[in-house]
Amino acid sequence: FNRPSAPETEEDEFADERAEVLAEAAALKKLAADYMHPEVGVSSCDATLFGRNYFNRASAPETEDVEEAEERALVLADALALKNSAADYMNPEVGVTAADGASFGRNYFNRPSAPETEEDEFADERAEVLAEAAALKKLAADYMHPEVGVSSCDATLFGRNYFN
Repeated sequence: FNRPSAPETEEDEFADERAEVLAEAAALKKLAADYMHPEVGVSSCDATLFGRNYFNRASAPETEDVEEAEERALVLADALALKNSAADYMNPEVGVTAADGASFGRNYFNRPSAPETEEDEFADERAEVLAEAAALKKLAADYMHPEVGVSSCDATLFGRNYFN
């Protein structure tokens, strides 16, 4: 380590500061992922965490009657519907599914009395617009999920790590 051609090493105080900065960056990345995915929930595995339920103990007073329980059930159902709507909004790549047996439709384009189909130039333009929309959808999904990372399969891409 003392030879003239050896790479320079950093001092202990700079190494400690770098380690603290990297730990803070990792914590911020975890917070960002938690913020972008509220449907995951919170989990803890610390053995010192505990709590007491003050509502189900034997000495707890009666808290609600039947009307309040029904109202609470309705509010919780509304909250669940809002949670599902928020998850659908935050994850546009999932798509829409219909499980209702009464959902049906009629194809007005392939019936015998349907008008002629569009011309080739309009079909080509429609294909270009749909390709651009698919690219924009992919960009939106990449923006909404920064934890996925970037992958490339181009053989001409390369890089050099100057730090190791």
